[in-house]
Amino acid sequence: MPVLTQTVKNRLSTILSVFSALVFLQTLFFKFTGQDESVHIFSTLGIEPWGRIGTGSVEFFVAALLLFPPSRFVGALVGFGLMIGAVLSHLLFLGIVIDDDGGLLFAMAVSVLISCIIILNLEWDHRPPT
Repeated sequence: MPVLTQTVKNRLSTILSVFSALVFLQTLFFKFTGQDESVHIFSTLGIEPWGRIGTGSVEFFVAALLLFPPSRFVGALVGFGLMIGAVLSHLLFLGIVIDDDGGLLFAMAVSVLISCIIILNLEWDHRPPT
């Protein structure tokens, strides 16, 4: 199995971090403006409106952490937790398809989850000291 150079690791980590941050930031509009789909999701989960606003606030924080390289590991770790929650919410309560979206929200959650897992692996040597 080929070993990635540090330059390749850094570039891949940056690309995946920007992708994940953009997904997190893109969803903020829907959460913070109370769009029908967001309200429906968090009502189904029984945590509307505070869950919607709280999740959006954490997602904003995670996006900022991902875009700042020294904090990228922590951002990916919190993002991983958020996306585990999102994926499990879809699988256990919401379903894959929500409001005829063709599974787009679920696919975005899974893709960001995978990105965060890869970022954690790439940034392992840069994790905060314990």
